[in-house]
Amino acid sequence: MKLFTVAQSCKLKEFTDFNYPQGAFCLNVLLKKRDIKVNGVRVGQNIALNAGDEVIYYTTPVQEAKPSHFTVYEDANILVADKLSGVTSEGLLSELCGNGDYRAVHRLDRNTQGLIVFAKTAQAEAELLSAFKERRVEKTYLALCKNSFKERHAVLTAYLVKDEKNSLVHIYGTERKGAVKIITEYTVLENRGDIALVEIALHTGKTHQIRAHTAYIGCPVLGDNKYGDSELNKKYKLARQCLVAKRLVLTSDGTLKYLCGKAFESRFLPETK
Repeated sequence: MKLFTVAQSCKLKEFTDFNYPQGAFCLNVLLKKRDIKVNGVRVGQNIALNAGDEVIYYTTPVQEAKPSHFTVYEDANILVADKLSGVTSEGLLSELCGNGDYRAVHRLDRNTQGLIVFAKTAQAEAELLSAFKERRVEKTYLALCKNSFKERHAVLTAYLVKDEKNSLVHIYGTERKGAVKIITEYTVLENRGDIALVEIALHTGKTHQIRAHTAYIGCPVLGDNKYGDSELNKKYKLARQCLVAKRLVLTSDGTLKYLCGKAFESRFLPETK
């Protein structure tokens, strides 16, 4: 059993996603069994919550033991976590803060697995935010993509416009009002028939950049339900993008100088299973 108090109005699913990863994994089961109480009343739907509401999840020990992440590295200044697919960055932060002071410095999409860094002090937070902003963090991803690549390796440049209303981004080949320039580098590592294993390096880091940019060139990430190929996703029975934040290298000075050049690697690989 886990008890939470709602800080601001939202829907139950959103609250669960952002506050209780283990509950998010099994939310449909909990709702079906009416194993959630809101202000003492059992609920079976994704109802609206108000600030001050009390939410109790009657999760089992097995459900509560399911990990949201694995720890890759931790010291007094930072935590490098290996996040599981299905866990929001906000939910992971909320879970971590139950055991200490952790601060978000970047994020991963809910269904992207892999490396995410949290600061544990104000100084580390400032240095990490600066490093990410100044592109002093080398991030490498692995993805399974539709195999329509015309070249084995390329550095792609395009322009991205955010569509906040629909939680999407749009990619264009030329500059336009409201667009930001994006640069995405890819290398095809393995051809697997109609899909390919691809290594992707971000030279800019914008919302949904990898997913939208690969889709723009006709090679969407397998399993992506926003930008992907629905027929290919059906063939492989996938509803989550096969994308992993695989490797991270930090270039820093100051308090975090001892981590300069240190490489961290995720245990995960993009898979069709």
